[in-house]
Formats: sequence, C-alpha cells, structure tokens
Amino acid sequence: MNGMMLFLCIIWGFNFVIMKMGNDVFPPVLFAAYRFLLGAIVLFGLTWFKKIPLPSKRELKWYILCGFLQTTYFNIAIQISLNYINAGLTAVLTYSMPLFLSFLAHYFIPGEKLTVTKTGGILIGILGLFLAMDIHFGGIIWAPILALSSAITWALSSLIFKKKLQGCDSIQFTTWQMGAGAMGLFLYSFSFEHGESHWSLMAIVYLLYSGILASALAFVIWSNILSKMEASKASISLLIVPLVGTLSGFLFLKEDLNPITLIGIILTLTGVWVVNNAGSARFPLQKTSSLNR
Repeated sequence: MNGMMLFLCIIWGFNFVIMKMGNDVFPPVLFAAYRFLLGAIVLFGLTWFKKIPLPSKRELKWYILCGFLQTTYFNIAIQISLNYINAGLTAVLTYSMPLFLSFLAHYFIPGEKLTVTKTGGILIGILGLFLAMDIHFGGIIWAPILALSSAITWALSSLIFKKKLQGCDSIQFTTWQMGAGAMGLFLYSFSFEHGESHWSLMAIVYLLYSGILASALAFVIWSNILSKMEASKASISLLIVPLVGTLSGFLFLKEDLNPITLIGIILTLTGVWVVNNAGSARFPLQKTSSLNR
C-alpha cells in the first residue's frame, strides 16, 4: 500500500471521532454543511489558482448527482447515526462500501465480475455487519441501517464516477460535487434542524480538520486513486478506515469494544478483504453486459 492511501485511511478513520465531537457543538447536519462548504471554498480557490476550466454541461449533471449521493445523503445518514450508535460502529457500516461496489461492478464494469470467492466474501461481510450491529430486541434498529445506507450511496457515486466520468479532472470533480452536496446539506439543516451552534476555538478546529483535511484533501486523493485503479481494487485499502475509527473511538471517546462487536468487525473486514483481493474469475457467476456510456 502506498503512503497516500495510508494517509487517506488515517484521516478518514479519525474523522469519525471529530464528527462525533462536532455534533456536541453544532446540529449534526449543519456541521456537515459547514464542513463541505469550507472544503468547497478551498477547492474552488485551488481550481482558480491552477486555472482548471469550468465543467461541461454533460459533466456537471453527473457532478451534481454524485454530490447528492456522496455528500448530501451520505453525510445526513452518518451524522444522524452518530447520535445513536458509536463512532467505531458507524465507521464499520459506512466503510462496508467495497462490498456493495464490488456487487455493482459485477453488472456494470467490464472485467470486474463476481466469482465464487468474491460472493463468499460478500456473505462473510453481511454476517459480520449483522453481528457488528449487535441488535437486541427492542433496540434501535433504524440507526445502523441508516449508516449502512450511506455505504450504498457512496458505492453508487463511485460507480457513476467510473462509468461516466473517466478522464475528468479529479480536482474539478471533487470541487463541484462537494459544492453541490454542501448546498443540499444546508437545505436539509435549515428545513429540519432546530439546534443551536456553539462557536469556540475547538469548534473551529473540528471544522478545519473535517473541512480541509477530511473533505477537500481526502476526497481529491480518493477521486485520483479511483480514476487510476479498478473500482474493487481501489477500495481494498479502505478496510483500514474502520479500524482507525474504532481504535480512535476507544482511545479518545472511551467507547466500549464488546466481544460481539469485535467479532462482527473482524468478519466484516475479512469479507471486504476477500471480495477485493480475489483473483481473476475462473468461474464467473454469469455473463453480464455493461452499462452504456
């Protein structure tokens, strides 16, 4: 694994702790809106400095759709979930994305077919997710499901990027999808949230970390990696993120690590690894056609 991927995983893993603490001083979705607005402002400045042109109408419609999926809905789901389940579990559910991306890639990306081995990995991952949720009768079921849905929308956005936006500038893509997504987050917050913001030095620190490092920088790195590698192979290293998130939650937020959750996390990560590390298909499940450009 190269240094940039490791750097990306550490930034995103620790950001679950930052978001959890940010929720104590801002309404959760408003915090996400401020975060991505700051990231978009930084990136718009970078596009101006690098003289990156405006996107074409064809590209812009996909940027906006990805902004809704990858930024607006993704972060609404995460921020709400963090109020009901811990940061480590939220990280595991969110970064199960490679499982869903591998499934979608089977149908829509040539050369990335599901095999018996990959299917087994998906089943292991699903079992791990069920155990990691540690759902008890009468407990909160909708919160982990909501967190899991964020992984699905991220996978959809990554599929669109691979199928429709190959060759686009990664900074241009990240800038415009982030800006569009931030507007969606503000709209949701102003419509449905009623909490107050408590500005302080630490609140600004949370925004700087989440906005500049975990948004502007990290998503440019991810888009660049995704543009140069197979979708399933690019996502293999993301299994480090929930490990960092879980460990960070334990160290900085004093979150518990019960045996069932640990077993679920291990199984989930094992499933992700099997799916993304499987070799070329000797026995593909079926012949499929790719999505037309």
